[in-house]
Amino acid sequence: MGAVSAVDRDRVPKQDRSRATRQRLLEAAVACLGEHGWAGSTVSVVAERAGVSRGAAQHHFPTREDLFTAAVEYVAEERSTALRALFPQGAHGDRRAAVSALVDLYTGPLFRAALHLWVAASNEEQLRPRVTELEARVGREAHRIAVELLDADESVPGVREKVQGLLDMARGLGLANLLTDDAPRRERVVAQWAALLDEALG
Repeated sequence: MGAVSAVDRDRVPKQDRSRATRQRLLEAAVACLGEHGWAGSTVSVVAERAGVSRGAAQHHFPTREDLFTAAVEYVAEERSTALRALFPQGAHGDRRAAVSALVDLYTGPLFRAALHLWVAASNEEQLRPRVTELEARVGREAHRIAVELLDADESVPGVREKVQGLLDMARGLGLANLLTDDAPRRERVVAQWAALLDEALG
């Protein structure tokens, strides 16, 4: 009995260390992808940034594709959780705050990293199906969050398309922000979209 509990005590810290290593690798992968693009982001570069050996990195993620698709998905999930936490009871009629928060999903390091992954997938056949599937999952989750935050009733004709239009517009604003700080124009667009959605969604 005593031996079993000693093994259990040893196992928990090991599992925690493994989880922490995995998380460091995922966060380092997104940062590398955002800063250096696909060509400059190798498993070795990510492992060094995360402070782990290449062997440890490959233990968690056998291929480069495994690492980077998992990284973008992980950070997207973290962002989704954080976004929901901003509005635990929904946006309560503050559609401007909700629209602004949704647009923020498409600015910053995660969007930049995802964009590099999309571009790489357009040129690399082995990566394309994985990124296509990942983008579909992330897109569905963003749509679900938008529906919740906007309190949108998708049983009403046209509402689904309005929500999707908002997300498409947000992605376009994110692209515009990649080269220059587009914050002032983005604020004006957010205000206009929030007013349009108030009118369209009731």
